Amino acid sequence: MAQLSARTAVAIRRLNRDGRRGLGGFTNNTERVEAIAFAMHRRALLGASLALAGASAGCAPEAPPKGRVPVPFWFMYGGRNRTTLETLVARFNASQRDIWVQAVFQGDYFEGLAKLRTALAAGGEVVPYLAEAGVLEPLDDYPGARSLPLVAALGQSGSFVGGAARPLVTLPFNRSTPIAYLNDALCRGRAAPASWSELRDFARAFTLRPYSSATDVACYGFACPIDWWFWLALVGQAGGRVVELDGRLSLGDAAGVEALELWQALVAEGVMQPPTGRDYNAWERQNQAFLAGRVAMIWSSTAFVRYFEETAGFPVRAAPLPEGRVRSVPTGGTYFVLPCAAPSELKRAAFELVRFLLEPESMAFWSSETGYLPVTRGAVALLEAKGHFRAHPNYRVALDQLAVAAPLPWHKSLFRVQRELVQPALESAVLSGRSARGALDEARRLAREGAL
Repeated sequence: MAQLSARTAVAIRRLNRDGRRGLGGFTNNTERVEAIAFAMHRRALLGASLALAGASAGCAPEAPPKGRVPVPFWFMYGGRNRTTLETLVARFNASQRDIWVQAVFQGDYFEGLAKLRTALAAGGEVVPYLAEAGVLEPLDDYPGARSLPLVAALGQSGSFVGGAARPLVTLPFNRSTPIAYLNDALCRGRAAPASWSELRDFARAFTLRPYSSATDVACYGFACPIDWWFWLALVGQAGGRVVELDGRLSLGDAAGVEALELWQALVAEGVMQPPTGRDYNAWERQNQAFLAGRVAMIWSSTAFVRYFEETAGFPVRAAPLPEGRVRSVPTGGTYFVLPCAAPSELKRAAFELVRFLLEPESMAFWSSETGYLPVTRGAVALLEAKGHFRAHPNYRVALDQLAVAAPLPWHKSLFRVQRELVQPALESAVLSGRSARGALDEARRLAREGAL
């Protein structure tokens, strides 16, 4: 890791001498948002949901060693991903003597979102909203931030329409795309669907019903959460955009309806598992049905590659999503940001952690242990050199699929439209049989009338 600049190291030691450790030395909420912002993983949130470190919520962090300045670092996932992150933080702490990063678990994603809004006194939590609100630190003047060898589709410039022309306020970390997972014990090597028509045929072929029942299903051919992220993929595949290039909030127009009607048709035919639960509960129930052998193929996140490979009692094969009129997928996951309100020297110190985590060795370790995409070209090259993709071809699927990744619109209200208008519309159409066109027309009208 690059050594701290002399200016930063001296300033950190001065902060320590002044007793400004942790949160207690600050007098208000603005000052307590003091260090690094770490993007939590929220697969369906436009790839841009954030969680800030430094607020007073959450478990009390471990006290830093004497002489180290603490840099709180929020995260919102458990299991192997948590262990991997904590390992990287420990490596960073051992690599220098001035900073002590405190990785603080903030509960599940919804708890983290609530804490984020409180910490920032903001009404949103995605990059465009926070950037427009002026609470994110521009990173252009931080050493090497603009020249980092990022995978183009995963950084700000490739993730957002017009992202390169805006001040740099984000750097990627745990990034993903939706991909397909197949139970190869059931599918017996059959090729994954490459088109929507093949998806229908596949779902029919692998839906199994007991001989004694015309309605009971022993195994569904296909499952997918009724979730904005996957609908966004279908809209792109149908040739549409949720926000037009002139800024009009179209929700895909005809392509949005076509995408939603595909789900409706598959569920009505009985070849797509009727979604159960909402939000993360829907994802978890689908994953468990897949692992239990009750679904032949699911759509889920890149982030589950390692989990499925290690947990399933059958061979798991990953595959890219099919095309409609074109091939298209959104990206997802999260970014690093720094809050403007943090003391400048602490922001400089926090940026050292960001640089460390984006070094090839750190990023390759993170990606290989979790399944998240490697976000730097150096990490990709290192994984290639080590034979990682040859040994684990499922990890390569999402990386290759970035060739058809569609950037997200830079629209500060889009997440609220998704969460409060579109997501309920998707659920009502699929679960309650409402007209797809009627549901999306109403969501579009409410968004344009400023119902939010």
